[in-house]
Amino acid sequence: MGETQGYSEATEQPRIAQVPLSHLSIEVGHFYLNDISSDIERVGAEFRRIVPLVSAFTESAKVQFGPNARVSTCYLIDDYFQPDTDPAAILTKLLGAADEAGLVIDYLARESACWRASRFVDGVAFGEPIPVAEMVAARIVAEPAPPSTGRRPPTAESGWLCNGRRSSEDERGQAMRQRIYQPPEEFGRREHSIFLDVELWSKHVVDGVAVTRWSCPFLAAVWHLLRLGMLRYHGAAVVDPQPWRREDLAPRRWHDIPPVVRLNPSAAPFAAYKTLSMLPKRYIGIEHAVRLVLDHLDLDDDVVEQTIVRGGGEVPPVPVPRAVSERLSHLLLDGA
Repeated sequence: MGETQGYSEATEQPRIAQVPLSHLSIEVGHFYLNDISSDIERVGAEFRRIVPLVSAFTESAKVQFGPNARVSTCYLIDDYFQPDTDPAAILTKLLGAADEAGLVIDYLARESACWRASRFVDGVAFGEPIPVAEMVAARIVAEPAPPSTGRRPPTAESGWLCNGRRSSEDERGQAMRQRIYQPPEEFGRREHSIFLDVELWSKHVVDGVAVTRWSCPFLAAVWHLLRLGMLRYHGAAVVDPQPWRREDLAPRRWHDIPPVVRLNPSAAPFAAYKTLSMLPKRYIGIEHAVRLVLDHLDLDDDVVEQTIVRGGGEVPPVPVPRAVSERLSHLLLDGA
C-alpha cells in the first residue's frame, strides 16, 4: 500500500471545507442484501422495534444538546460484498418496509463508497472516483511492539493491524528454539489482555492483476469517518449527499446511485459530532475492530481542530473528543 502515500494532503495545505454537522447520526440497523430479498418480514419487524428507539435517543439528544438538537438517521447498503444484486428490487423492499414500520430513513449510503466515492452533480457521476479506502489506509500508524525486531512486515504491506504483541509462535524459528511460549499481550491493558488482530485487506489476482479486497471492519471504520465528517480530499468533503426522489432509486447498477442519497428533504445534516449505530449483536466483533482501526489513524489535524472549534461554538457547546473513537456509540440488538 506504499503508493497510497501520495494521497496525503500534509504538504499541499488546501483550504479545509466545512461540512454541515448534526449533533447525532443514528444508523438504523443493518441487513445482508440476501435478508432483504428473502425475508423482508423480519426486516420490517426489526424496523418496527427500532422506531421507538430512534424517538428515545432523539429525546436524549435534546436533553444533552438542547431542544433544537439536530438528529439524522441513515442506512448503509451492503453493495460492496454483494454487487451483483438488483438495486431496484432491494431498495423497493427496504424502503417499503421502512415506510410500513413508520421509520424515517433520512440518508441512504452505499458501502462501496467507503472504497471509492464517485462525485455526482444532478444525479450524474463525473470525474475519477475518490480512492477513499486507500486514503484512510495511508493514514494508519501501526503500534510497534517494544522491542520491535522488524521481522513482521508493516501494516501497509501485510494488511493486518493489532493492539499489542503477538504470541511467540509468530516468531521465525520458534519451533527450533528451547524458549518458553509467550502469549499475546495487549498494549495498555488493565490487569488482563484482550488481544485483537484485524485483517484490513487482502490481495487477490484477477485476470493477472493484483486486486485489493477491503475487509468489512476496515470499510466500517471508513463509514464512521464519513458519518463524523472527518475525511477531505484536496480539502473538499469526500461525500456530498445528493437529493434523490424515490422514483429515481431504480437503477440497474449500484454505482449509478450517489455514495450518499438524501431521501428526506427536511433532514438534518448527514455528518454529525457523534454517531449511534443500532446493530445486531453479531456485529460486536466488527465494531471492536473498528475502534482499533480508528485509534491507529493519523487524521488530518486541521479537520480535527476545525470540528473541535465548531463544537465549542454551538449553543450549548458540544465537547468533541480529539480521539475520534470516543465519538462513537452503539446499541446492540437481540436476534441474528
